Amino acid sequence: MATPEEEVALIEDYVSDSVDHHGFPAGKLSTGGWRSAWYIIGVEVGERFAYFGIASNLITYLTGPLGQSTATAAVNVNTWSGTASMLPVLGAFIADAYLGRYHTIVVASLIYILGLGLLTLSAFLILIRISEQRNDTVKSFFWVNILFFCSLYMVAIGQGGHKPCVQAFGADQFDSGDSKERISRGSFFNWWFMTLSAGITLSFLVVVYVQDNVSWALGFGIPCLFMVMALALFLLGRKTYRYPRGNHKEKKNAFARIGRVFVAAYKNRKLNLSDSGLSQGLLEDGSSQKRKGWLEFLAKALLSGEGGAEPCSIKDVEDAMALVRLIPIWITSVISTIPYAQYSTFFTKQGVTVDRKILPGLEIPPASFQSFIGVSILISVPTYERVFLPLARYITKKPFGITMLQRIGAGMVLSSFNMVVAALVEMKRLETAKEYGLVDRPDATIPMSIWWFVPQYLLLGMIDVFSLVGTQEFFYDQVPTELRSIGLALSLSAMGLSSFLSGMLITVIDWVTGKDGGESWFNTNLNRAHVDYFYWLLAAFTAVGFLAFLFFSRLYVYRRVDQV
Repeated sequence: MATPEEEVALIEDYVSDSVDHHGFPAGKLSTGGWRSAWYIIGVEVGERFAYFGIASNLITYLTGPLGQSTATAAVNVNTWSGTASMLPVLGAFIADAYLGRYHTIVVASLIYILGLGLLTLSAFLILIRISEQRNDTVKSFFWVNILFFCSLYMVAIGQGGHKPCVQAFGADQFDSGDSKERISRGSFFNWWFMTLSAGITLSFLVVVYVQDNVSWALGFGIPCLFMVMALALFLLGRKTYRYPRGNHKEKKNAFARIGRVFVAAYKNRKLNLSDSGLSQGLLEDGSSQKRKGWLEFLAKALLSGEGGAEPCSIKDVEDAMALVRLIPIWITSVISTIPYAQYSTFFTKQGVTVDRKILPGLEIPPASFQSFIGVSILISVPTYERVFLPLARYITKKPFGITMLQRIGAGMVLSSFNMVVAALVEMKRLETAKEYGLVDRPDATIPMSIWWFVPQYLLLGMIDVFSLVGTQEFFYDQVPTELRSIGLALSLSAMGLSSFLSGMLITVIDWVTGKDGGESWFNTNLNRAHVDYFYWLLAAFTAVGFLAFLFFSRLYVYRRVDQV
């Protein structure tokens, strides 16, 4: 018979809330940790290479072979990228309620590969129609365009199931109940982002060059090949993974039990909460003033309803409160990420108009300058981990250095500053065009080096390290354990909704400034446009969003570790 000490050792050797690929309790030595995480990180590198191989130069394809105007193409890019960022909410729901993260990743990857394959086919067909100059070109283009956009949104669907589940599944490889692994999980989000940035940077340099100088069909085919390799790598690590414990029925109940809290609270809305002491632990635990104002309503779910209806448990109410507390943070995140949608649209179109020679006889595609975002991340993550965090820990005396909300707020400040920089650079570009008499010559190269745009790309990388990574860790950490895919999907959906808002702003501003013969801010001739005005407007929006975020973050109460 085992001694109590031996029983403790056996318990410590296994992760309490995970199983291995056989369905047995996951051993700490044989599963999970960095060994499994690197498999999953490798998968994400391949997926990001594929996604940005499409997204980074999409506006050039739309305004080139497809012949769309700059404003129309920008709206289409924003709509697609917004959809791709919103769909993870649906993918995460399917994963957390039905399939599980592992199986959702596999199914989503197959959809992803099919979409990329059809996208490659559509590009090939468009090139054939252009080269043959057939009489039925318009009719042929219509059906090929239908195939192109269907394929494009199939990629968005695949990405919607892949993105939230892969990152959540990677974080699942670290035991939140182990203090060392919990710290490693925080580092996982940083190193995760740095390594996938290498894939994104490679995509900017290789795929964009192939698309602009060799063939669009080959430029779409290469991401398809990388996605096949990513799926194969993911399947290779199957035996090393930790799988969150619980069957599909239990996972579905996570949505049902939290939804029941809202229903019960509404039914009990007329009852007096002060007559019961059940909510004391929720509303009077030293942070009562922060919670009472807007969470008292949910605490009424703890009361017995009419006819002796069974009250909700404290855990269910806590989980519901956790989700509600995220709403203001999510809304302010949406506002503050609108500027991020511009790097793949207007930043790229501006780069087309200036001198892009980096060496004699070597001209770089403007979309390739997005690789500086990856370079910035590759520098910023080690600096954040090895310099900033140790210094922050020394100053604050806290193991994590700064809170997740402080990290997000720092990214918001950088985002607003970046729009100021972008506006100043665009003013310089317009002045140069006017100085050399090139205002009405949109096809002429403005004698201004594309290196002027480097600072705004480098700032985007720093914004990612602070705001984007911080948001992902925050939403993963602060939702109930069973809904962590949903948590990551919420962080991604903030960026998706910001893309929709960016597209809507562009449409409204283009209509308002271009009506009655006026000069639109987004004139197809960028030398007569005023994208700089748009950047100043976004800088103001982001500043307002940060002030709102500052207000709500001061009211926010973090979930306790034992609740996560």
